[in-house]
Amino acid sequence: MTLKPKLYGLVGFPIKHSLSPCMHNAAFSALKIKAKYQLFELEPKQFRGFLGSLKQKNICGFNVTYPYKEEILAFLSSKSLGVREIGAANTVIVNKAGKLKGFNTDYLGFTAHLKELKLKPKKVALIGAGGAAKAVSFALAKMKIAQLCIYDIDKFKSLSLFKKLNSSFPKTKFDVVSRLDGLNLQDKDLLVNASPVGMRLTDPCLFTPADLHPGLFVYDLIYSPLETKLISLAKEANLNFSNGLGMLLYQGAFAFKHFSGRQPPVKIMQDALLKGVMRK
Repeated sequence: MTLKPKLYGLVGFPIKHSLSPCMHNAAFSALKIKAKYQLFELEPKQFRGFLGSLKQKNICGFNVTYPYKEEILAFLSSKSLGVREIGAANTVIVNKAGKLKGFNTDYLGFTAHLKELKLKPKKVALIGAGGAAKAVSFALAKMKIAQLCIYDIDKFKSLSLFKKLNSSFPKTKFDVVSRLDGLNLQDKDLLVNASPVGMRLTDPCLFTPADLHPGLFVYDLIYSPLETKLISLAKEANLNFSNGLGMLLYQGAFAFKHFSGRQPPVKIMQDALLKGVMRK
């Protein structure tokens, strides 16, 4: 009897833009693993039902993106240390009994990409306080930055993140601001957008040229479009910048190791991502 291929994928909404299948399927193919990675675009009303059908569909693991990185926690039977510390999961393994174990590879992916970029920030402005922002702020605090200033349109979320970080990392100064101009970019060396603002063509640019200064690195976690309005602004101001493609690659590589138990073929995954970008 021929065994069915193991099924993996990405859970989120909206995710039609995602390049994750490109890199994971290239990795499965390169290592001759009988598995497939696909998109599971789920509206909130479909989320619980999907989680109840995993075994039936032979789904052995999945990544989680906006808006479910925090909501998934209630369904996990076990959580890695990273998930417990961060309060969000982006990688889930389904065991033979159908139980879910959650991991967070976002913070590892972000850290790996900053290392590749040779960035050692000290004072950081962060937009967003959701699942991705939690991973980014955890990574930055682990790097022992001096200051992190957080803005989110939902002040309750930013205050909740502030309290968690402040108790875990006493050597870093954390601030929450209620307005974007409160981020005071003039004394920051890194700006990170970890919010979904910029994914749609109709989204505004959150800053003006006057807000930026030489020496500020602009990092937008969004990678579709590759050049958001924020990235375009940074480019016009001759600042160093990055979109989220590097973080996507490295978090995907760490997730692949959880899925397969094998060392990820990072170069093959990177090449597949770049080909996927060219097709967009």
